[in-house]
Amino acid sequence: MRKSLWIFISLFLFLGIAAGCSDKESEQGKQKETVSGDLAPLEKRQKVVIAEDGAASGAGFYIAKEKGYFDDYNIDIEFTTFANSDDMLPALASGEVDIAGGVSTASFFNAIAQGIDVKIIADKGHYFDGNSYFSFVIREDLQDEIKEYADFKGKRIAVSSKNAVDDYIFHEMLKHAGLTEKDVEVVLMSDFGNMLAAMGNKSIDAALQIEPLITQGESQGLHVRFGDATDYAPEAQIAMVLGSPEFVEEETDVSLRFMAAYLKGVRDYNDAFLHGEGLDEVIDIMTKHTALKDPEIWKKVGVTGLDPDGSMFVEDIKDQFDFYNSNGAIIGDVDFDEAVDPSLAAKAVDIIGEYDKK
Repeated sequence: MRKSLWIFISLFLFLGIAAGCSDKESEQGKQKETVSGDLAPLEKRQKVVIAEDGAASGAGFYIAKEKGYFDDYNIDIEFTTFANSDDMLPALASGEVDIAGGVSTASFFNAIAQGIDVKIIADKGHYFDGNSYFSFVIREDLQDEIKEYADFKGKRIAVSSKNAVDDYIFHEMLKHAGLTEKDVEVVLMSDFGNMLAAMGNKSIDAALQIEPLITQGESQGLHVRFGDATDYAPEAQIAMVLGSPEFVEEETDVSLRFMAAYLKGVRDYNDAFLHGEGLDEVIDIMTKHTALKDPEIWKKVGVTGLDPDGSMFVEDIKDQFDFYNSNGAIIGDVDFDEAVDPSLAAKAVDIIGEYDKK
């Protein structure tokens, strides 16, 4: 009898322990399945290669990586760099690279027109109203002379490139001012840093400058901001997230989760810089991944606009193409219905919901 009782107790304890372990394993499985709050993680860890050079507009990638949003989906991120887009675009089209950042240039559109198949899938840079990160500055000593955009007439203006987004923004300003390129003296200056020196020696009067050099030049008394780029280009699409066709259209389980994680990173960026939520943490991430290492400067600069739902100004992308084409810089045509694919971002937003702080 005593032996039978002992066997019964032992069996009871074993079943209890087994049931506890089963419940624990079930709970762990449940936690794993819903850790991101929306999509279950991939069954097998997947690597996504991003061509990114440390530009501030890559904030969504950096934040999502550092805060574990990619890890939540079982995605491993690898950053790689290319010397120029001539090398990067073929690698993207072939699937060697999954994701890249790109800016509008005539050569970019020509590559697509000539058969380099890449997809423009989400926003990676636009203007925040009234605090543009890429805008005009004038020499500090010219403030009494240049009071409105029409006063740029006869001035020496530095622009970093022809037939690129810089050139497009420059001409949008001229149109707003009622001027043409013949009314000003254009100084091509590919290095934004050299524009500071040119301001210092008074060899230029104005420049289309970029952060953090806008803030740096102001602190050194070399130039001051003049107006804001949203005065004449409020819906300019400065940079874009590009995707490999294979990644976007075939590896759909991975690409959808990638986009959801990316947008979560972008939303944290907006929370930080527009609403002051988690600002120090986000700045720490930005100083780790970009060339701007001073946290205090990050609190002063005009930062890149990043849409929390990934939305792009598609009509402006087309307008940029038309501008380059009018200059005779385009060879061939681009099917924008094929090249621009916002559906991935839209699907991700359907899952994680729209950003609620716009």
